[in-house]
Parts: sequence; C-alpha cells; structure tokens
Amino acid sequence: MTGTRPHYPRRRFLRWMAGAGVLPFMKLPAGAAPADDVITREIPSSGERLSAIGMGTWQTFDVGDDTALRDERTELLRIFFEQGGQLVDSSPMYGSSEEVLGYAVQRIDSSPLFSATKVWTRGRRAGIEQMEHSRELWGVERFDLMQIHNLVDWQTHLDTLLAWREEGKVRYLGITTSHGRSHDAFERIMREHPLDFVQITYNMMDRVAEQRLLPLARERGIAVLINRPFRGGDLFRRVQGRPLPGWAADIGCEYWSQVFLKFIISHPAVTCAIPATSRADRMIQNMGAVRGPLPDEALRERMLAEL
Repeated sequence: MTGTRPHYPRRRFLRWMAGAGVLPFMKLPAGAAPADDVITREIPSSGERLSAIGMGTWQTFDVGDDTALRDERTELLRIFFEQGGQLVDSSPMYGSSEEVLGYAVQRIDSSPLFSATKVWTRGRRAGIEQMEHSRELWGVERFDLMQIHNLVDWQTHLDTLLAWREEGKVRYLGITTSHGRSHDAFERIMREHPLDFVQITYNMMDRVAEQRLLPLARERGIAVLINRPFRGGDLFRRVQGRPLPGWAADIGCEYWSQVFLKFIISHPAVTCAIPATSRADRMIQNMGAVRGPLPDEALRERMLAEL
C-alpha cells in the first residue's frame, strides 16, 4: 500500500543517525525493490520468493503518538526496504506497533511490503473484528499473512482464515509460538491442517526446533519464520569482547549479528528470520546478512562448537 509522502522533520532523524555513528558508512541502494543479490527463499505453497531477512516490531515500534519517534521508525522502515527487506511482522499484542507501522507505510512510496500480523483474542466475532482493525491500522487492502498468535483459540481462527484464504481476503495463513512453547500441539496442527507458514523460535542457543518442527515443515511444504534470532540479546552477551572468527569473512560477515542470522537462514527449512531493532546502524548490519555466501553444514557445526 502506498501513499503520498508528507513533509516531516528528516533533519532530526539524520542527526539521530549521525549520533549513532551510522551516516559515515550508510550506503543505500537505489530504489526500494530487493536487489538481485538478495538471498531469497521460496514460499512452498505458492512458489513466491521472499527475502530471507525480515523485520519484527515487538517493542521497537511501540512508540505511541510521539511524532518524532514515529518519523524515526518511518526512516527505519525505509532503510529496511532499501536494503532488500520485505516481510514485516507485528501483532495486536505489541501495543501501538500496528498503528505506528500504518503511519510509516503510508509515508513510503512504492514499498515492497509483505505484511504479516496476528490474531490474538478468543471467539470468532472478536477475531474477525481484531483482524479488520489491524488491516485498518496498517492501511492495507488485505494482509499477505495472518497468523494465529501463540495458538490462542486456534481452532476458531483457523476456520475463519481458511475461508478468508479461499475468498482472497488474506493470501497466506499460519500459526506462531515463541520461547519453545507448545511444540507438541504445534506439531499436531502442522500435520493435520493446510498451513502456509509457521513462526517459531530458533537460534544458535535454542535449537529444539531442529528435532521435529523444522524437518516437518520441509516435509509438509510449510514456510518458516524465525523469531527471537538473537535470543533476546543473550547471543551478543555470550560473545561480548570476542573478535569475529577468521571464517566469518568467508561468509561475508562483518558483525556478530550477521553470523547469528546467517546460521539461521542457512538451515534449509527456514524461509525468513525476523530480527527487531530501533537503530538504523543495527538495521543495516542485520540486513547485511541477506547478501553473500551462507555457511555449509560443516561450517555450521564449527560455528556451534566455537560459540
């Protein structure tokens, strides 16, 4: 969804980026569409390809009515798109994030947005009303992906979303979990229902999903989104003060964030990882993981051994 871009205090945001040390090295490619060198993954149910690094919005876009912060998030989203990003994930659970996203999306021309949010309530009517309200907040005609957040009343909402997908009111449907919760129920739903996407936790410290969920997603032809790719910052704390290993350069990594993300998206079942940040410099670092070589299985094992 596009809109006319109004004037707003860009200079304030540029001063903020300069203070964060971003401007000296920020180089944005022309245009908003992902470049040819961006790593993409296929959505199995359709064959559509999606940039392998997306963007989460938990906490980072929950800035309320503060116009200056909203404008900063608009520039952050613009950088994400210009660096090759597409999928933006949110939820009604995330405070004002959906409203702020709508504010930002309407101020960016020709965005390649792949819109993904969630239903997080109980009851058919309440679910429909919540999803319609989210659509209004984002300002999109329909969502690309609607997910049932942490399996809340999933049977009810799945019936609605199956009908909506058939009617073209939503393009894809899925379910989510985080922190490794409800894997048994999650697996049963994956086996028994025609899902397009699942969203799960997976990173170099949380690898339970490798045992059943990731192999099952490949078997069933389900796209996989990865939340908590940095384990809430635990991965950075684990390597604090350590230089990057020599092999990092072999896969085009200049920052630990890129190492962590490339480990995730190199798994053959993973479609897209969705890190969240409120800083432009870290957004650029994160999006650096969507280009260059990926580790093979031997290097993945070495990465884990050296973590």
